[in-house]
Amino acid sequence: MFLTIATRSSVPDVPATDLGFLLHKNPARPQSVEVAGGTAHVLYPEATAERCTAAVLLEVDPIGLVRSGRGRPSEGFTLGQYVNDRPYAASSLLAVALGKLFRTAMNGRCDARPALAATAVPLEIHIPALPCRGGPTLATRFFEPLGWTVDARPIPLDPEIPSWGDSRYVDLRLTGTLRLADALNHLYVLMPVLDDAKHYWVDTEEIDKLIRAGDGWLAAHPDKDLISHRYLAHRRNLTDTALDRLTEAEGDLLEDEPATEVGDDLPGPATSAPHVSSGGGSASSSPSLAAQRRATVLEVLREIGGHRVGDLGCGEGVLVAELLKDGRYDLVVATDVSSRALAQAEKRLHVREMSERQRERLRLFQSSVTYADGRLSGLDAAVLMEVVEHVDPPRLPALAKAVFGAAKPGAVVVTTPNSEYNVRFEALKAGGFRHADHRFEWTRQEFREWAEGVCATYGYLVEFRPVGPVDHEVGAPTQLAIFRKGEV
Repeated sequence: MFLTIATRSSVPDVPATDLGFLLHKNPARPQSVEVAGGTAHVLYPEATAERCTAAVLLEVDPIGLVRSGRGRPSEGFTLGQYVNDRPYAASSLLAVALGKLFRTAMNGRCDARPALAATAVPLEIHIPALPCRGGPTLATRFFEPLGWTVDARPIPLDPEIPSWGDSRYVDLRLTGTLRLADALNHLYVLMPVLDDAKHYWVDTEEIDKLIRAGDGWLAAHPDKDLISHRYLAHRRNLTDTALDRLTEAEGDLLEDEPATEVGDDLPGPATSAPHVSSGGGSASSSPSLAAQRRATVLEVLREIGGHRVGDLGCGEGVLVAELLKDGRYDLVVATDVSSRALAQAEKRLHVREMSERQRERLRLFQSSVTYADGRLSGLDAAVLMEVVEHVDPPRLPALAKAVFGAAKPGAVVVTTPNSEYNVRFEALKAGGFRHADHRFEWTRQEFREWAEGVCATYGYLVEFRPVGPVDHEVGAPTQLAIFRKGEV
């Protein structure tokens, strides 16, 4: 089995052969390392200043794999331990080999070229035979939100007999501009996930591997549940633990906005991919945009006053936890359309361990912002933080009617991405959204027009504020509106 990683020179005086520095493997010298059940080789089919390709070849010994106790006796018949696709198709074996060959590169370290290690570079990855339970569609679902352009083509069972149909393998090509460390970690996690099989016993140590390799991207991935479930061999107890830890990580991760530079979660001119983790650089003393957004919303709620507040579309309860810490609120209502998110919120908030008085302050229930819900009546203030952009545009009038017309809180705080700021994220494709689930992203003028239309219809007054660093040309990364009841 093998894969290739290629790059081209995109910066003057930086030859493509610097890929060798990033991988810690000299293009002039093939290298080999022994891994479980075989030998992994790194060699360079091409190495010029303009373009460089590193190939990883894994020679698997099926007999040695079984003798080591790492074979899979449940392949359907006894000889299946020896006669299978493992020598030919990418799998968890290749993922393990990547981890052993490129451990330092996966950690984002390169003492010889530290600036290059922190920079997104043009990459092309080719895996000729990847087992993919779910087909090309699932491969695209997994890789595309991470900034890759995906070309996944099913491999026919027999090209000479088309009627037999396609096999469970795909020929996968990924292109994108990302940090090499992130690219390697994507492969390390997602190859065995797409294969939906592992050649070794999965225990609690695999949770640590998943969290470590998924740092900076998995917590915000729209398919994190499925990825975690498959990576941990469908063991529900391990998956629940992993998701709990990812939820904690997501508290400080921008779910819908690209991080900027390694070591800095604050928005600014980007040199790295949308999902780059801060783990590869020095820690920043400034709070992330997600933290700034929550702090701004909390400050606005204190300005508004009142004792009954609601977080509509609360997700996994990060803002709710902050509201419950503030004794001024007698009632905190938290709703979301996702039962999974509510279950995670309940765990985050430790609802079962709450005292009776604490539990009386919280109302946590499933509800949609596009349907009127009588349980939301009587709120002094309601928050829609990064919610409206997840609603299909034809349903926005229903959202306005349910929130402003039916629930009628004394005030409503709405935050949403400012699409004009997207040009500051180099790795974000022109016209692309910051998150795979976004249905739209507004400019400042579009947000203003929507807000003013709501006010005219439902009798509110509106004030606008920026959230995050303000760019003199494109504004702030997040825009916020404060609606207060007024006169039509």
